[in-house]
Order: sequence, then structure tokens, then C-alpha cells
Amino acid sequence: MTIKHVKPKKIYEIVAEQLTEMIKNGEVTPGERLSSVQKLAEDFNVGRSAIREALSALKAMGLIEIRQGEGTFVKKIDHDLASHVIPSAQFMQKEDIRQLFEIRKIIETGAASLAAENRTEVDVQQLRLILDEMKRAAGDGDIGEKADIDFHMTIVNSTKNDMLCKLMETVSDTMQESMREARKLFLYSQKSKMEQLYDEHLSIYKAIENQDRQRAYEEMMAHIVGVEKGLFR
Repeated sequence: MTIKHVKPKKIYEIVAEQLTEMIKNGEVTPGERLSSVQKLAEDFNVGRSAIREALSALKAMGLIEIRQGEGTFVKKIDHDLASHVIPSAQFMQKEDIRQLFEIRKIIETGAASLAAENRTEVDVQQLRLILDEMKRAAGDGDIGEKADIDFHMTIVNSTKNDMLCKLMETVSDTMQESMREARKLFLYSQKSKMEQLYDEHLSIYKAIENQDRQRAYEEMMAHIVGVEKGLFR
């Protein structure tokens, strides 16, 4: 058995850990002012130097901000990583859209595969209703666009993976913009393109309905690649 040396924690590290837990657990909320150094030292029963070091550590972590003459305040913890990675729809450039399609190939194909495994009968019925709406909306850009977006988001919800659903909600506006541009292109080109788009969604639906994971993956990939080619040809 290999014995590892246990490194004793310094007092300020213990204080910093406890303050971090208090912030993450909501005991102190974003925007709230922390007690003075003197009061914190009394509460934790430690020296003021330990409190100052702990606060410096939390500041470096981005958990607090120290305002000169005002005090120390808790900052909002930003869990929204995707918002820093994917630009908002209004700031999307052509290369951003191209990269977004690469992301869609990775995420939505996996989502279709997982949905085929985890979907319920209610999910299948919902997808069928959306498909019917999509078919009725042939030639109507606004209705067809909403049905298209609803179809893709329902597939994600059908995975029963909460983290994936939250991720897709975070980037939904940006992804919807790319889908919107694609539909405009097809809508104003020729009717056969819109019919093809419907058929592709129908194929994805059938694979999910039959719980065929591989087929769902392949059909979703073929659909996204086809739309991508239509935009960037």
C-alpha cells in the first residue's frame, strides 16, 4: 500500500472553503455584503490576517468583489458556460454558423440516439403532432419554422437528460437562428426542398418511434449535413 503524505490545511484555506460553501449553498446571496473583517474573524474565531487571506482567495476565484470604501460583496456565480462559448444570434458570423453546425452534428445526433432509447409514448405522440403541423405549414414560413424548432427541442426533451435539456435551452436562440436561415433558403427556392425537409424529419421520427438508436443517429446526421450543404454550397 502506497501511503501519501497528508498536507495540513492552513487556517485561511479552511475559512475560504467554508465561505465558498456558504455562497454556493445560498446562505449568502449574490449582491449581499459580507460582514467586516473584524466580525468575520470573531465569527470564525481566527485572526484578521487569516480572514484577509481567505477573502483574497475568494476574490481570485471570482466569488466576491471588494469595493473600496464599501466593503466585500458576493458576486453572481455564472454557471452559463455555453453563453461564453457560443455568441448570441445577433452577433453570429458566417464562420460561427459553420462551427455551430459542427456542434449540432455532435449534440443532436447523440440526442436523437438517446431519445430513441428513452422516449415515452407521450413523446412519440408529441413528435407526431409537430410533424402534422409541419406538413400543414408547407409554404408558411413562420408556422413551419416553429414546428421545425419544436421538433428538435422535443427530441432533446425525449432523452430525459436534464443537463442536456438545459444546455440546449442555453443555446436555443442561436440554434434557432441557424435553422431559421436554412428554412428561408429552402422556402424561397423550390417546393421540393420543403417536402424533402419534411421527409427527413419523418425519417428521424420513425427511427425514434421504433427505438432504433443507430438509425436515429444516422437520420439526424443526414438531415443536419443536408441543411448545412444547402446553406454553404
